[in-house]
Amino acid sequence: MKNKTLAAWLTFVGGPLGLHRFYLFGMGDWIGWLLPLPTALGLYGLERVQAHGLEDAWSWLLIPLLGFTVSGCALNAIVYGLMDAQSWNTRFNPLIDTENAAGQTGWHTIGAIVASLLVGTTVLMSSIVFSFQHYFEYQIEESKKISQ
Repeated sequence: MKNKTLAAWLTFVGGPLGLHRFYLFGMGDWIGWLLPLPTALGLYGLERVQAHGLEDAWSWLLIPLLGFTVSGCALNAIVYGLMDAQSWNTRFNPLIDTENAAGQTGWHTIGAIVASLLVGTTVLMSSIVFSFQHYFEYQIEESKKISQ
């Protein structure tokens, strides 16, 4: 039986590693196995920033992958947390009663929704700002080279 609260927290905390997909769909879920890829590339981008500085073009391309993966998982946690009990149990617990407690929303589920909303929004906006700022700085530097 798949618990909605546990799924919401797994999606928020371990989503970039695919843990929620393995919990809900099993170890054969190919999306769960692909989720660590953009996460690892984003972490590699963070390492490149530490090694080469903020001027490194690859870092401002790779870091947003981590941000978009984290914010996408936070959005998914919100969707799971807001599903009504009947929809949850029909989709993830088809062999039990649709009003079973596994699909009910409690305070722990609300906590996962609030945390996901807070962190997901912050990470998404930070990723967008980071990407656009470095893209425009790169464009300015290239235009200076052309004009000289």
